Amino acid sequence: MVPITTPSGEFLVWTKRVGTNPDLKVLLLHGGPGATDELYESFDVWFPGAGIEYYYYDQLGSWRSDQPDDPSLWDLSRFVDEVEQVRQALGLDASNFVLFGQSWGGILAMEYALHHQVNLKGLVISNMMSSAPLYNAYATDVLMPTMDQAVLAEIKKFEADGTTDDPRYEQLLMEHHYAHHVCRIPLAEWPDPVTRAISHINPAIYVSMQGPSELGLSGTLEDWDRSGDLHAVEVPTLVIGATHDTMDPAHMRWMSEQLPQGSYLHCPDGSHLSQFDDPQHYFPGLIRFLHSLK
Repeated sequence: MVPITTPSGEFLVWTKRVGTNPDLKVLLLHGGPGATDELYESFDVWFPGAGIEYYYYDQLGSWRSDQPDDPSLWDLSRFVDEVEQVRQALGLDASNFVLFGQSWGGILAMEYALHHQVNLKGLVISNMMSSAPLYNAYATDVLMPTMDQAVLAEIKKFEADGTTDDPRYEQLLMEHHYAHHVCRIPLAEWPDPVTRAISHINPAIYVSMQGPSELGLSGTLEDWDRSGDLHAVEVPTLVIGATHDTMDPAHMRWMSEQLPQGSYLHCPDGSHLSQFDDPQHYFPGLIRFLHSLK
């Protein structure tokens, strides 16, 4: 448990180290916001044998960490400061520290790099675009037209009526969106870490910052955009995209081209959680990148 200082006082966040490698230490930033480290349990199959030291970490408000009832804490800049405090507590520095962020964790990783890249050895941005408006445009222009339009209209009515806590809303999203673009393993066979992570999401954080679903972004992050700042991230950076992702893979490839030391890994069979539904492409490419860092 790592103590962190916030404007509202001191709290504890949960971390767990796996492996030992003084030259390669990866801190995993989960998505959400308000999801959990459980989304990375599949890393246990691949990273130990590759000699990679890595850290599970539940951000403040998430499953194993303190969960204060204070909406003022659900702020991007405060989360960036939290990551910096965790880095210091774990003794990570530019000789060994690789920051990995997926989905919301990718936003957090990009922001951290733009403020604190002097501390980084490398960066991984997994399944996250650098622009919330472009993410929303991709959902509207590409993903929504492929859905059953009657179902989409019902989903939108729940959102317009403010009744997204209705079980029917979640059922529709799971069957018609999440099953195609979040994890393409048949719903009845979804890996236990994925179902646990979804059940453990803190809605107070998720809804306020992301919005009620992965079918676009409507919370406080709605206008976030760092596309014009990618050139300032000078550390080696891997961007990971997937064919069936909620995020535009063409944009994520473009992101890698804007980064001075960027590279791109594409998962042809994957979606938003490619570590589960396309591990045969996701992990070998990720491990190659990590081993390439000098």
